[in-house]
Amino acid sequence: MFDQLFSLMGMMFLLIVIGFILRRAGKITEQGKACLVDLILYAILPCNIIKAFSMEMEPGFWQKFAQLLCCAAGVQVIAMLVAHFGYRRIRDGEKQVFQYGTVCSNAGFMGNPLAEGVFGDLGLVYASIFLIPQRIVMWTAGVSFFSKEGDKKQVYKKILTHPCMVATYIGLLLLIFQIPLPQVVERTVYSLSGCCTAMTMLYIGTILVDVEPKSLISRSQIYYAALRLLCIPLAVCVLCRAAGADHLVAGVCTLLSAAPAGSTTSILAAKYHGDEHSAAKAVVFTTALSVLTIPVWSFVLLSAL
Repeated sequence: MFDQLFSLMGMMFLLIVIGFILRRAGKITEQGKACLVDLILYAILPCNIIKAFSMEMEPGFWQKFAQLLCCAAGVQVIAMLVAHFGYRRIRDGEKQVFQYGTVCSNAGFMGNPLAEGVFGDLGLVYASIFLIPQRIVMWTAGVSFFSKEGDKKQVYKKILTHPCMVATYIGLLLLIFQIPLPQVVERTVYSLSGCCTAMTMLYIGTILVDVEPKSLISRSQIYYAALRLLCIPLAVCVLCRAAGADHLVAGVCTLLSAAPAGSTTSILAAKYHGDEHSAAKAVVFTTALSVLTIPVWSFVLLSAL
């Protein structure tokens, strides 16, 4: 299990290094970076979201589904509260990065392989369900952290019609009504979805060319990492147990809540002209620390089952 976890983390870092080298060598230009952002946001991520919702529901599974969905919604409430109250002393720019990274962890990319490696096949199914509220929040309230437009109606109109939100609507319909995709569409969606982690990590590598290595570790980054990797999953674990949630449900919710900052933090910071350097640092720093914290959480959760 731990071999799979370390392999996953190692792969992500190698992809970041490749992106860094390509940008440093001039093979990826500033225009190329902008193209990468649009490609990820408007094609690859929507396909990744639709794929995540494409799963079969076993008979009698809806009760567990409802419990897990309620717990996952509770996790997002906790994350929103932390995002709202936890960064009042952080400077603007970095504050918005931390707020988005709090409501959107990298569970969207890492969650399925993590849950499957720790909890088996049922963990994989639970992880897909857990991610439904996060996917909705990340493309609504999450995007609003970066948007600086004055007209809130226009902001939310753009967010609600964003390709990733449209993909979420389609995914929910496929899940609830168990609608199979035509084979040619399914293969296209799965093919693009498979590029998601690689393309996102490559992009983060291109940003790090302009980041001073010493600046990766700062007081604010350490504070954010402590909230993202320790405090939020601990609160989720305690509240799930207090609510009497099923052990496996509580385990999946806690493990995925312990994921590092979402890779899309960097993508959206770039798209909406936010602090993309702070975003890249938050993703890299928390991902590096999660190599230590996720195995610890995995051990604790498996011992409790």
